[in-house]
Amino acid sequence: MITTGMHGAQSAVSVGVLGTGSYVPSHIVSNDEVGAPAGVDHDWIFGKTGIRNRRWAKPDEATSDLAVIAGRAALESAGIRADQLSLIVVATSTPDQPQPPTAAVVAGELGADHGTAAFDVNGVCTGFLFALTTAQTMLAATAGEGYALVIGADVYSRILNPEDRRTTILFGDGAGAVVLGPSAGQERGVLANRLASYAADRHLIEVPGGGSRIPTTPDTLAAGLQYFTMNGRGVRDFVADNVPPAIRAFLAERDLTPADLAHFVPHQANGRMLETLSAELAVGADQPLSLTTWTTYEEYGNTGSASVPITLDRAARSGRLTAGDLVLLAGFGGGMALGLSLIRW
Repeated sequence: MITTGMHGAQSAVSVGVLGTGSYVPSHIVSNDEVGAPAGVDHDWIFGKTGIRNRRWAKPDEATSDLAVIAGRAALESAGIRADQLSLIVVATSTPDQPQPPTAAVVAGELGADHGTAAFDVNGVCTGFLFALTTAQTMLAATAGEGYALVIGADVYSRILNPEDRRTTILFGDGAGAVVLGPSAGQERGVLANRLASYAADRHLIEVPGGGSRIPTTPDTLAAGLQYFTMNGRGVRDFVADNVPPAIRAFLAERDLTPADLAHFVPHQANGRMLETLSAELAVGADQPLSLTTWTTYEEYGNTGSASVPITLDRAARSGRLTAGDLVLLAGFGGGMALGLSLIRW
């Protein structure tokens, strides 16, 4: 487990979110369209997940294409030029190709190709929180100098088995981004982060084939080992058992409770799962929680590492995040892993 910024150990110069951006492909895929090969319909999918539609990339769109558009939007929001970036981190488990890193492609397309450090992070659906923590920590270590572009981007439609109703109904494609840089005041910006992995549960979510252990061959393709697989019940149990107590403990270390939060931006895993998670956070509260839980799953489904930054961008552009608001970001997924970030807006 890695925890940063707790118990008042804030860096001398705070690092905050200066701008946000997001992008989803234009192709809308309905429940009936995605459900037909899997033998389910709209009512079944919506009842199980709360999802109505998702966006899937066109054949000529790759992860970097989505990431570049989201990155440009975040840079424009922040008023920062790409050549001012010292760091680009892309969180993805669906890279354009094994090498080079997708972040290098993004850097080249944005024009940040003369010394900007660019690398990928694979934390599956928690990847954006891993990338955000990494970038924020690196900037804080240099007294807050410079700017970082942090992007979560995934094209899960390329690794889904269309006949597997446990997975193909859930996922959409998209990208979300934030620009990090110096923020005004000690109590503003990213206040604390926590990252944790639960490797004993790593087999709950995986793509078995295509790596060094099981290289791609005609036999592995015939066996469907290139597809994303998930133990849905195991994932639900993991989230229920680990995420609410981790959030409470994380907040308690700063003498906070969920009631102190103004906004909650969770990973958009599944609408029904998020309803349960919100209810669990309210357990033991003296009064109903007043925080706003932001969601995008109904329109976009589960966009993997992009879901938290896409949803944060939606919140930021709504005009409802105001200076001083406490915002909690929460990611969870394959690894299994958990990431939390507490931000004073």
